Amino acid sequence: MSFAAVEPSQALEFRVRGRVQGVGFRPAVWRMARELGLAGEVLNDGEGVLLRVKGDPSRIAALLRRIERDPPPLAHVDGIERRYYSGHLPLDFRIAESIGGPACTQVTPDAALCGACAAELRNPDERRYRYPFTNCTHCGPRLSIVTAIPYDRATTTMAPFELCAACEAEYRNPIDRRFHAEAVACPSCGPTASVVALGQAEAPRAGGADAVEIAARRIARGEIIAVKGLGGYHLACDATNAETVARLRGLKRRDAKPFALMARDLAVIRRYCAIDAVEERALTSVEAPIVLLRAKGPEHLPEAVAPGLATLGFMLPTTPLHLLLIDQFEHPLVMTSGNISDEPAVIDDGEALAEIAAFALTHDRDIANRVDDSVVRVMAARSRVLRRARGYAPAPLRLPSGFEMAPDLLAMGGELKATFCLVKDGQAILSQHQGDLENAATLDDYKKNLALFRSLFDHAPTAIVVDRHPEYLSSKLGRAETDTRALPLIDVQHHHAHVAACFAENGRPLHAPPALGIVLDGLGFGDDGAIWGGEFLLANYLGYERLARLKPVAMPGGAQAVREPWRNLYAHLKAAGDFDATPSTFGDWRALEGKPLATIDGMIARGLNSPLASSCGRLFDAVAAALGVCADRQAYEGEAGARLEALAAAAPNEMRGYALRISEPALIDVDPAPMWRAIRDDLRQGVSAQTIARRFHLGLAQSITEVAVRLAAARRFETVALSGGCFQNRLLFESVYDGLCEAGFTVLTHADAPANDGGLSLGQAAVGAAHLMRADMTRDGKDGACASASPAASLA
Repeated sequence: MSFAAVEPSQALEFRVRGRVQGVGFRPAVWRMARELGLAGEVLNDGEGVLLRVKGDPSRIAALLRRIERDPPPLAHVDGIERRYYSGHLPLDFRIAESIGGPACTQVTPDAALCGACAAELRNPDERRYRYPFTNCTHCGPRLSIVTAIPYDRATTTMAPFELCAACEAEYRNPIDRRFHAEAVACPSCGPTASVVALGQAEAPRAGGADAVEIAARRIARGEIIAVKGLGGYHLACDATNAETVARLRGLKRRDAKPFALMARDLAVIRRYCAIDAVEERALTSVEAPIVLLRAKGPEHLPEAVAPGLATLGFMLPTTPLHLLLIDQFEHPLVMTSGNISDEPAVIDDGEALAEIAAFALTHDRDIANRVDDSVVRVMAARSRVLRRARGYAPAPLRLPSGFEMAPDLLAMGGELKATFCLVKDGQAILSQHQGDLENAATLDDYKKNLALFRSLFDHAPTAIVVDRHPEYLSSKLGRAETDTRALPLIDVQHHHAHVAACFAENGRPLHAPPALGIVLDGLGFGDDGAIWGGEFLLANYLGYERLARLKPVAMPGGAQAVREPWRNLYAHLKAAGDFDATPSTFGDWRALEGKPLATIDGMIARGLNSPLASSCGRLFDAVAAALGVCADRQAYEGEAGARLEALAAAAPNEMRGYALRISEPALIDVDPAPMWRAIRDDLRQGVSAQTIARRFHLGLAQSITEVAVRLAAARRFETVALSGGCFQNRLLFESVYDGLCEAGFTVLTHADAPANDGGLSLGQAAVGAAHLMRADMTRDGKDGACASASPAASLA
């Protein structure tokens, strides 16, 4: 429909899709339309925003250009559809009441406190001076308080708070930035903060303006305080108080995993960390994630904050309550998740944190949905999400060209760092980080959020996609769902899903030629029943061919080998033919002294609970154990690898890496045997652990690049995709990335979705959609091949 053909008296209706509710979109359109002299109305409904307008066609066109080019800060327009409108319109332009309908709109992520609200909070002349729940359409709670669509106050946990006259006037005033800000509140009508004594039958409560100051004084005295945030409770204490930080570790049962930190501004963070321009933009963004920074400032925090690591995870205050609290301190606070280790963060006021904190800085606005803090890291000059939650989820990712007609489906994700993904209207809606489903409370939360997302997005899947691992709890749930609903089940190999997630995030079209996916992670169920984790797959969305791998090595004890890195060290040395149980050998590999090696030998020889694994994660564990790092036990997943990276970061600018042997059969093996002999020699010569760690990283990266070059010469591809949790290691990632770029490849990497298993459901969704569309084409006679319900390993 061209505007030139439209009479000025003809009314048009525009359907605006995207992130357009709860972000000040309607008042922005109202102002634009009135400035252009147009008549009509704008309103919310279940599918997004409806714009009905009458006037000069050129002015209507100008309005649409402004909507697309200059939406409000938190809005994102995915598309605008137009048609004639025959209904009645007002003579001026108005914002009309919301109407119901199918929920096809986007739900907006929670947004950090904006500059305008922060200024009000600190201005004694403002009526919201020091009010802990100040917000507007540009900031504040969204996903964490929503219960249904359309996003109106009545469908949020703000419903119990009736607006006062002053807030009502702002809410109804289209020129006010709080116009239809559903969480708008003030001291007269909104939520109230209080300090509550925990673990007492008659808990004393101190409220009002004094609550934050009371909490701050207790923190300054060395106490641990529970703080109710946007998507869950935090545990806060003085990060410079070594005794308190150590006590928090003991009470939280968190032996070594690093604590997140909060500081009032960048100047405080720079006292402890180096910050580049990209990291500064991430810290100050509306998402306000935790940013992993190099701990290279003039001042130092206690070792107990991040034991053995070279990075600190900092964030700026995300809510008015946090800002008021952190403003009381010249130094950082620990601001870690409010839970016992491995449990999901507490969101209900009735849930007990009393065994950790004596007092809570809390409030009476309920948290509807648990949302963790997001984590990002800048690598290769780009901010990359490691944990996608507050500020990012559930903002959808547009699927690439060719997926426009993808059917609605549900991808269940993995078991660790679990997420799920809905496909709807050509978009992938990735859930917030759920955690590890082995924990019963996390699994319950996963189920709750899955039901919520189905309701919010009015989603009815036509198929379920799962990981091929038969014991993943997410896969079991998906299989049960298909049985109950009589839906097709698509199972996707773990590492193929990783590659497809990287393809999808980077907009690689559905019908693009195969590219090489390099996936380095801890483990995934392979087609041969073995554990995979160091894979080179020539892949598209429909299938893959395994061209190379890290040479498989036994994992004696299975899951126990993940927890105890010395087992991987011994298995690797045995596989390399570089160990015999003599005193001189134990001098090289001290981590093996006193270990039951004869028992391990028997397990490996008989194949008893010693699966073969091509796992890059277990190789990192083995090298760490060789250097005395976490040899006996890892306190958390990936600890050995993270500490090994920290050692390497402290080394001189070493450029030489240990060589790995690259075989030449049909399936290339990358064999670390020569590396182990070089490490032994360096240990005997007294080379530092830092230098050995760096040489390991560089040698592995150089071997990966060499394999890619060899494969490209034989298979004629130009694009390489990097995925898997090991690529969250900055030194390894940047070394591989730079090497591949220098070799002339186009390199695809993760940024908006995690490289770890948090992005797995996105890849599953893309693979599942590709197979469903191919099956549809086959039924319609448009494709001569038949797609399997379970994607085959070979390229389709």
